[in-house]
Amino acid sequence: MTKSQLFRLSVAVGSVFMILLIIVYWDNVGTAHPYLHTSLSRSFSPQMLPNAAHSEERTTLSDIDEFLDKFLNLSLAQNVQVITQTEQPLVHEERVRGFDWSSHDIKGKLDQEKVQAERKRTLHQFCANSSFSFPWKERSFEDIPNRELDHLIVDDRHGVIYCYVPKVACTNWKRVMIVLSESLSNQGIPYKDPLNIPRQDVHSPSSHLTFNKFWRRYGKFSRHLMKIKLKKYTKFLFVRDPFVRLISAFRSKFELENDVFYRVFAVPILKLYSNLSNVPASVSKAFSVGMKPSFGEFIQYLLDPLTEKERPFNEHWRQVYRLCHPCQIEYDFIGKLETLDEDAVELLRLLGVDKQFHFPPSYKNRTASSWTEDWFAKIPLEWKQQLFKLYEADFVLFGYSKPENLLKD
Repeated sequence: MTKSQLFRLSVAVGSVFMILLIIVYWDNVGTAHPYLHTSLSRSFSPQMLPNAAHSEERTTLSDIDEFLDKFLNLSLAQNVQVITQTEQPLVHEERVRGFDWSSHDIKGKLDQEKVQAERKRTLHQFCANSSFSFPWKERSFEDIPNRELDHLIVDDRHGVIYCYVPKVACTNWKRVMIVLSESLSNQGIPYKDPLNIPRQDVHSPSSHLTFNKFWRRYGKFSRHLMKIKLKKYTKFLFVRDPFVRLISAFRSKFELENDVFYRVFAVPILKLYSNLSNVPASVSKAFSVGMKPSFGEFIQYLLDPLTEKERPFNEHWRQVYRLCHPCQIEYDFIGKLETLDEDAVELLRLLGVDKQFHFPPSYKNRTASSWTEDWFAKIPLEWKQQLFKLYEADFVLFGYSKPENLLKD
């Protein structure tokens, strides 16, 4: 065997060893984050205690594991010291929102625990209910294609996974994830205040590590690492009343000048449901002559069977169960836009970062739940009933009441 062959063999053996070392590290040590670690998926039971911690007996550590444990403890101590020394940011959002960001009392924490327990209990109950079905409910995590895992953002520094849902404060939660992971910097210094991150950078794919990027990075080990991180990391998502989310999506993508959404979605909608053959090529020209899809035409587009056949729903109106797979992934925290202020305070406290920064304020023109009757007033009853069936799983899984007032004559 020549020297070059020996060299290539040693490099190959070394690479394999490093991959095995990474897997041993994640499998036995996990994350430095001290909060709740839960399982990836489970056999759902309505009697399951949602807040019960999953305790595991650790096996005897090998020499490698002992070394990694010592390294991990040292890293954790350093992280705690850095957090302690971090200067407190200016809390100017207090003046913007008028919200009390000070620490909640014990009663408030207990109320949040009850709220989370009820939300998770509802989710577990209906995922386990065989009489309640919806597409892909029964598939396992291994059966989910990588392209459908692109909404799971990973922060390895704090051991956090966030499934983002568009039109549910996702811009600001993405900002929080950027600060936690230090994935973006300004002149070489990582952002410390979420409010300072430019909006155009927040939604850039390069700003976030997501599960669908694992295959490119880890190859055949990617699913194994995903499952380990889902087991050990703190996982959260935020949801919203499905019909209100649709209104919000329509307002931002079709009532404001958005060239991409106009060309990709508005033009086909106008041609198909407005019977228009001569549609302006640009959004500015269309808006100048008042040519926009109506909310009713948008609903027609969603209900048309050809829509899904041609391409999956856009993420802004795709169902949450298709974005975040709540029956395959056991989330530790379920927030709601309707209680965003309180939920954000509690989540940042649970993550141990509430002293570093506050959750950014949301826009004051947020679409309100009270608007649904007005928006759906001209939508035919049959369409509303079909639309509810389309989004029924999101209503049920996340505890939103059936909008009876919209679904009856």
